[in-house]
Amino acid sequence: MARTLTAKIIENHLVNATDAEYALRIDQTLTQDATGTMAYLEFEAIGLDRVKTELSVSYVDHNTLQTGFENADDHRFLQDAAARFGIRFSRPGNGICHQVHLERFGAPGKTLLGSDSHTPTGGGIGMLAIGAGGLDVAAAMAGMPFNIPKPKVVGVTLNHSLPPWVSAKDIILELLRRLTVKGGVGRIFEYRGPGVKTLSVPERATITNMGAELGATTSIFPSDEVTRVFLAAQGRDEAWIPLAADEGAVYDEQIEIDLATLEPLAACPHSPDAVKPVRDLAGLKVDQVLIGSCTNSSLKDLMRVAAVLRDRTVHPDVSFAIAPGSRQVLEMLSANGGLRDIIASGGRILETACGPCIGMGQAPSSGGVSVRTFNRNFKGRSGTQDAQVYLTSPEVAVACALKGVFTDPRDLGEVPEVLMPDAFLVNDSMIIVPEKKPSAAAAIRRGPNIRPLPKRGPMEDTLSLMVLLKLRDNITTDDIMPAGSKILPLRSNIEAISRYVFSGIEAGFSEHALSSGPGCVVAGENYGQGSSREHAALAPMHLGVKAVLARSFARIHRSNLINFGILPILVDEAGYTLLEKGATVTLGNIHGALAGESPIEVTAGPDGTRLNCTLDISGREREILRHGGLLNYISEKVRG
Repeated sequence: MARTLTAKIIENHLVNATDAEYALRIDQTLTQDATGTMAYLEFEAIGLDRVKTELSVSYVDHNTLQTGFENADDHRFLQDAAARFGIRFSRPGNGICHQVHLERFGAPGKTLLGSDSHTPTGGGIGMLAIGAGGLDVAAAMAGMPFNIPKPKVVGVTLNHSLPPWVSAKDIILELLRRLTVKGGVGRIFEYRGPGVKTLSVPERATITNMGAELGATTSIFPSDEVTRVFLAAQGRDEAWIPLAADEGAVYDEQIEIDLATLEPLAACPHSPDAVKPVRDLAGLKVDQVLIGSCTNSSLKDLMRVAAVLRDRTVHPDVSFAIAPGSRQVLEMLSANGGLRDIIASGGRILETACGPCIGMGQAPSSGGVSVRTFNRNFKGRSGTQDAQVYLTSPEVAVACALKGVFTDPRDLGEVPEVLMPDAFLVNDSMIIVPEKKPSAAAAIRRGPNIRPLPKRGPMEDTLSLMVLLKLRDNITTDDIMPAGSKILPLRSNIEAISRYVFSGIEAGFSEHALSSGPGCVVAGENYGQGSSREHAALAPMHLGVKAVLARSFARIHRSNLINFGILPILVDEAGYTLLEKGATVTLGNIHGALAGESPIEVTAGPDGTRLNCTLDISGREREILRHGGLLNYISEKVRG
């Protein structure tokens, strides 16, 4: 039978399958420093001396703003842990994990699991690349398979080619406009059709990167001649294999996009799916323009920006900065004169890191309009609560920087031609390769902010919980556990970071939760969309949150809740309407539900009103919850 590209990779990595899930062998893992410290503490707790993957890489790219000792201590811990456990270590300044991994390690047909939601960037090179919580990545490094709910595979047919000034960012924004941030849940997007060959690997990676904003499990492009040329230019010819769907492969759903009809688009505040044509925003004053992030910081992106800026000056009312995605990009921009053009125009050069995308610096002015080539524009994520953040392509962003107002780049005239080099500058000196036989006795240095993991005991049979908070649809992990330069350095200290849980929604939530005893949260659709940060489950667990009752859950966050022993309970519309903050919810027959013998019993209030709730989990997830979380479960499995 004709198979999809997704099916081919899954079949080649399938360890086990049930009616609900695939268990996949993981070839490669990646972590970044905002999630990596916890992931390696978790791996250490499993009790193995060395990772069991083909390749694992620890990147430093998020917490690079060193205003205190915390981030530097984390970086030292990560370097020591990498040496101890047999992991490559990408030093601060080497670049953003997804950009560097695409350049130096990504390989068609491989599986990649990363503790970052934008790990699907690797799909641009033909990988099955999936984002997950740090504990899932620790389990994969321990040699355990990674489980995903069986997804629908969506065939996205790209026809024709993009017009001048329209870019790959506009393709994914068009999909977000059509499908919303919930439209990809439980789906893998597989790109096909004649338009695919017109897109470079960096352009494909932009699309797969922002597939995360659809809520997709992952996105993937075929490995073709374009892929081969990219890998050859990186000096990695041996990594290439041809890989594509069979002729006549059948998809669960199909979407067609005529690339020739697309125009420059922008995601408006405060969601990646609030998409409008740029021409509808023309004339809106712009205060800040930032170009970079793992979405649009490739050499091709920045060479296009440099070409547009040549012999021009940024508008005097605009604060303009770029952040190259990797040291390779920065060095090559410096060598080919592009960096000179950017600096001469008035651009500011930030370090090769995530930076402003994760709220690490470059916060906009009060109420300011910020145009960014990033992937998320959630309220307050920029560091300024009332900022108006728009997401666009580099072409739109540079046009706005020059004019000081929203400008359709097609108004700039003829698009400058940008040619990619036959060979990229390869310098891996900032990637530390571990010894073949690391010493199990090697010391791992821990600063005072690196605290032991909080633990949860086995699951209770009955829980009486106070509703601590009632929330709307599409609550993000930024809403649950904010990022930014003040909070991110606390990622290794759950007690400290838990003080900020829901702080942007309700001041004093953490104190209320701790003083109220065991509690739960009630939420609408798509609870936990956005980042893979497991702290959005781990910190609430520390505060005594035992369950979340929601209309539906985002995939990664749902897994993180289960991993830390928090019950992800589906509640119907009537139950959601009934429950309010301060109500009492009783969960009964939990053990019976986890054994698969009978449904969970959920009642509300002193009169015991029965709620229509479901604990929709797989057999494996039942076992994890019965143990009180994944760490307890895998410790028993690996050691036993």
